[in-house]
Amino acid sequence: MDVHLKKLWNTLEKVDEQAAVVRAWGAWLAGSLGRGGRLLVCGNGGSAAEAQHLSAELVGRFRDDRRPYAAIALHADTSSMTAIANDFGAEEVYARQVRAHGRPGDVLLCLSTSGSSPNVLAAARAAREGEVLAWAMTGPGPNPLTELCDGAVVVPSEETATVQEVHLAMIHLLCEALEEAL
Repeated sequence: MDVHLKKLWNTLEKVDEQAAVVRAWGAWLAGSLGRGGRLLVCGNGGSAAEAQHLSAELVGRFRDDRRPYAAIALHADTSSMTAIANDFGAEEVYARQVRAHGRPGDVLLCLSTSGSSPNVLAAARAAREGEVLAWAMTGPGPNPLTELCDGAVVVPSEETATVQEVHLAMIHLLCEALEEAL
């Protein structure tokens, strides 16, 4: 087996027990979205791409044709993001949007391979202040983000690419669990 694929395979085996957490998140999220709640998602770089992928699956569809759900990838509004960075600093680009869009009962999913990105940590703190449930998908733990969030899936790999690939698998599992719960 190719070395990259072997690393991915071995890491997937290590996170298999965390699938139950993601499935529970999917069921909870189905209830929240079904009641008119929102999913806010944030991350940087490849994690931002995964955040946007998740919001597209919920606003569009994953497998089943169903009504669209409110899911916002916080980096995708470039005008807001650049204005916030300019006026308040890069650390606030997600936190300020969580304060604007998040309501009690909504969910913030924070994606971070390091678990220590200052703007993602600030978003998790803003979620806590606003009674928004915060979940994290990170690389190896413990890390500052897992400590700030209400729940976390931790991927035990030092390889950024492997962490991101496992996060994508977990995102698809979240979508599957959500659609099953509907």
